[in-house]
Order: sequence, then C-alpha cells, then structure tokens
Amino acid sequence: MNPPTGSGTHGKIRLIEENCTSCMICARECPAWCIQIDSHTEVDPNAPAQLTGRGMRERTHNVLDRFVIDWSLCMYCGICVEECPFDALEWNGAHVAPAADLTALAHGIGELR
Repeated sequence: MNPPTGSGTHGKIRLIEENCTSCMICARECPAWCIQIDSHTEVDPNAPAQLTGRGMRERTHNVLDRFVIDWSLCMYCGICVEECPFDALEWNGAHVAPAADLTALAHGIGELR
C-alpha cells in the first residue's frame, strides 16, 4: 500500500515563499532546531513613514534570503506548520528521498518549493 499524498499528510514540508515574513517563529518553536533562516530588512517604498518619538521613520519589511530544513534532524512533528501565523509552511505529502550524505539532507528554498 502506498502512503497517502497531498495536503495534510506527514511527509516533506513545503515552503510557500511569498507568505514567509522571516518572523522566525517556526525556527524558534522547532524542538529539533532543524530550521535555519536568514533575512535582511528593506525600506518599503509603498508604506508611509511613521512618526515616532525620535522623528519620522521609514517602514521596513523583512526579505527572506535563506530558509533551510535539515531533514537529518527533523522529527516530522509539524510544530513549525502549526505555529506559522502566515501559513508559509504546509505538508507536501511526498517523503524526503534518501541521501548519500547528511549535507544532501539540508534542503533550501529551491528544494522546499
């Protein structure tokens, strides 16, 4: 019997890159610490400046540079999927293929799409 595929099955986790705000909640809540995120901030040209106690401040937003899940550490518990407030992670249904070495089990944005 083949394992079920599609949404809701515990296989690989898929990153929906356009939903990710680099908030780090998934990485912080992961009990195995298998998620690594790098990002930088950019000024949002479409948002009006905000008045603060120190004067006007331009609004910024995070831009995702790197998102990696190390499948050799992942427990497939789904906490990252459940905790993401922006629905940027979901179960893909496909299982992670075996690899020749541990470095091949660290999947970045390209493999997680």
